[in-house]
Amino acid sequence: MPAIQLTPAQRKEYRAQAHHLDPIVMIGGDGLTPAVKKEADAALKAHGLIKVRVFSDDRLAREAMLKTLAEELDAAPIQHIGKLLVLWRPKPEKARRTEDEERKPGPRDIKVLKYAKRAGQKPEIKTLRVLGNQRLTAGGSIKRAKPRQVSPKKRGLGD
Repeated sequence: MPAIQLTPAQRKEYRAQAHHLDPIVMIGGDGLTPAVKKEADAALKAHGLIKVRVFSDDRLAREAMLKTLAEELDAAPIQHIGKLLVLWRPKPEKARRTEDEERKPGPRDIKVLKYAKRAGQKPEIKTLRVLGNQRLTAGGSIKRAKPRQVSPKKRGLGD
């Protein structure tokens, strides 16, 4: 038995969510190989709810694959319709990263290279400080970020 037990209501909810999904993992003629298990595990880590397509005509073999995948990947089998298998496992929480200097909000110092108009001269290097509400244009100048546009109706001009 898989470690995750779901109520019928939970299964129904996951079936509804999986309806619009495309199969992520395909099981070919070689059957359930270690590579397939590895890909299914990676897909479950990334998505939580996946569809698996089996290219086999043997129904008993497909049911066995569903049980094997569910047990080995600690996932809950949601549905088996035809050649499609649906598996669910809660997504692991992402480890919080420590903030590095480049990701912090606030002023950033950017080096801009301006080439001379005459050939043979060295380009000029400028260091510009860009604040959080500013952006650097392609020409190397600083502009304020555009203010958010508000519709005339919300401004009260549409009366």
